[in-house]
Amino acid sequence: MPDVFADRRGRLRDRCAAAGSAAALVSRPANVRYLAGGAPPGAVLLLGAGEDALLCPGPPSGDPVEGRLDEALRVDVLPAAGTDPAVAATGRAQAAGAETLAVEEHHLSVARHRAMAAGAPRVRLTDLAGAVEQERIVKDEDEITCLRIAAEITDQALGELLESILVGRTERHLALELERRLVDHGADGPAFPTSVATGPHAGRRGHRPSDRRVEEGDFLSVCLGADYRGYRCEIGRTFVIGTSPEDWQIELYDLVFAAQRAAREALVPGTAYREVDRAARQMLDSAGYGDGLAPLLGHGVGLEIQEDPQLAPDAMGKLDACVPVTVEPGVHLPGRGGVRIDDTLVVRHEADGGPELLTITTKELLAL
Repeated sequence: MPDVFADRRGRLRDRCAAAGSAAALVSRPANVRYLAGGAPPGAVLLLGAGEDALLCPGPPSGDPVEGRLDEALRVDVLPAAGTDPAVAATGRAQAAGAETLAVEEHHLSVARHRAMAAGAPRVRLTDLAGAVEQERIVKDEDEITCLRIAAEITDQALGELLESILVGRTERHLALELERRLVDHGADGPAFPTSVATGPHAGRRGHRPSDRRVEEGDFLSVCLGADYRGYRCEIGRTFVIGTSPEDWQIELYDLVFAAQRAAREALVPGTAYREVDRAARQMLDSAGYGDGLAPLLGHGVGLEIQEDPQLAPDAMGKLDACVPVTVEPGVHLPGRGGVRIDDTLVVRHEADGGPELLTITTKELLAL
């Protein structure tokens, strides 16, 4: 793995050099972890101005949640408490003779950017933009393995919940139980706040669990994911509480399931992001639910739960192989509830079996 991180830093260094910058400063935590193997709180990574170095405001704790630092990378703990590692790194780049320094302007505050410029007046700060995020889109097999394990943990946690008694329990209680089960099965923690939605809340995107109790006849929708070694997956499922769903529940579920299947089948290398979105959106729109659809159908996952690419109507770009994405259509009917179905998949060529489904909990409409 150390060679992997050195190779990633080398690619970024070459990219910066081609753009006319001899050095780069990476401050966004997920990007630091991608290039250094770990991201202690507040650490920044300086590339190309002499020796690559990770500058930390304090000693790394060694907590696995922060990742495992590349042993070949120099780690410097700043001696003065309160010193901003980004300002210190800019000064170090100036001392090494760098004339320009590419920085992540989208991550820096205006005040921090000004402090960096004031601390190294002979260095011209340029914008690194989303260079590291673009490198992160296509995953290597080690990254995909971590995502696959995260998905297995998530499936286990959800499967165990479905075997328990649900009626009478609150959304909040069920969400906390799911997150505990994720950790019990080996996750570093939840990939994002777990959503459990019942009755009129079901199908609502990003619903925060409340004290509403599960009742007979409810739709129950859950959305959760595990964080395993920094890599995050997502799954969403909808069930019915009771012996048999009503006709309107079956019809709505079948529609969302068909839309999700159409989008999953569109996950082919070379397909435009917007075409994947359109595969599901057209189906739901033609059924009369267009006004309530989310602005995007899905998104990339990895070291962050929501990263590039975006599967949205106005998204630019095309899918590559080995890109993990979510496909998560949903319909919410105010006052009645709704359906969400969400999977994490890896884009693969047809010769390699087509899209690889990581989250495998059944999508059958179960009555629990």
